[in-house]
Amino acid sequence: MALLVMGALVAAAVSGSAGFGGALLLLPLLTTVVGAEQAVPLLTVAQLVGNISRVGFGFRCIAWRPVGLFLIGAVPSSVAGSLLFVSLPPGILTRSIGVGVLAFAMLKYFRILTFSASNGLLLGGGALTGVLSGLIGSAGPLGAAVFLSLGLTPVAYVASEATTALTMHAVKTIVYGATLSLDAGFWSLAALLGASMVVGTWIANRYLRRVSAKGFERYVLILLAAVSVYLIVVG
Repeated sequence: MALLVMGALVAAAVSGSAGFGGALLLLPLLTTVVGAEQAVPLLTVAQLVGNISRVGFGFRCIAWRPVGLFLIGAVPSSVAGSLLFVSLPPGILTRSIGVGVLAFAMLKYFRILTFSASNGLLLGGGALTGVLSGLIGSAGPLGAAVFLSLGLTPVAYVASEATTALTMHAVKTIVYGATLSLDAGFWSLAALLGASMVVGTWIANRYLRRVSAKGFERYVLILLAAVSVYLIVVG
């Protein structure tokens, strides 16, 4: 239990400062402790609480129009992904995300290709992020890659991405609750992990308000590349 609480705290600190990455740290630990069937729904509930705190800390900076466009594609596709996640092998999907996000991070870091925000990018990115999030528990790096193209301040970037993630996790929680057997012990553990996520998010928010926009983008791109390599290797 102590290990799970500490893991949630670290995961929230990472995702709260970069906009993604928490699920990739926490999911292997949850799978080892509670099993794969319970790990994805448990991760979803914990992330739901964590994203509520990220939204709260940066609410005034949220870019509502891009968030709305992203969610138009993400909400229905996250329902579809949640209903399918028990029947499809996630390994190939996970590695595909890794390859795509790694390519994005390298192109943007070395200024080989300039990505600009558009309605199509937000709608298509939202749809793809939603379905993959439902299938494998999280597609945070993909959503982060889309929002990184908007040129937002660090606080606005994290809060806006968290708003979309919050909505998707809420939808998935409803679907999982209706289709899976989740007992009182599950919800107690979810509440405990959620509390740890709030503390980790608070720590990350203090960092966001001090870092420069250029330094923050470099930090996120390097972390995106590292996470992508992990996804490709581990699957």
